Amino acid sequence: MSPLRRRLLFGVPLALVSAGGAAMYTLLERMRTDQYDPRAFPSPLLGKPLPAFSLPGTGGLPGFANTDLTAPPRPVLVNWFSSWCAVCPQEAPQLAALARQGVPVWGIDYEDTPTALAEFLATNGTPYSRIGADKSGLTAINWGVYGVPETFLIDKTGIVRWHFAGALTDELVAERLQPLLEQYA
Repeated sequence: MSPLRRRLLFGVPLALVSAGGAAMYTLLERMRTDQYDPRAFPSPLLGKPLPAFSLPGTGGLPGFANTDLTAPPRPVLVNWFSSWCAVCPQEAPQLAALARQGVPVWGIDYEDTPTALAEFLATNGTPYSRIGADKSGLTAINWGVYGVPETFLIDKTGIVRWHFAGALTDELVAERLQPLLEQYA
């Protein structure tokens, strides 16, 4: 075996172990300084306007398009959900509380059937003032949605200011969302 080949056989695993160690150190350091959020998925839309879309209404409510969100009178919360989503019912109380506070909550029903949606809304309530149906899933792709539930905060200029992938909790709403609602009001 040539000396070059021996160095490569030794060097490649060493480089992989070094890279893994650096990644683990970074992860542990972020956890130590409370900068690590395992649910944080960066959205390509943060700080940008929404892509063009138009969704028909469903669940007896009107749908909406990106043009409806270019200059809303106040910030709007857009919540992606589905009847088949296991954790979507868990965030229903938080969405209802936000709607009672006067926050416009618009929903996008992702790849669902009208019958299943009706059952979901009857069971969990309807905090939404509008619900668009994304039956094909193409709008979700354009928004960069990873799965449901996901929530976006759109400011009065139509710019995405916040994104969260996962179910909203009381703590999350109080600590992260409420300050942003006040900031962009």
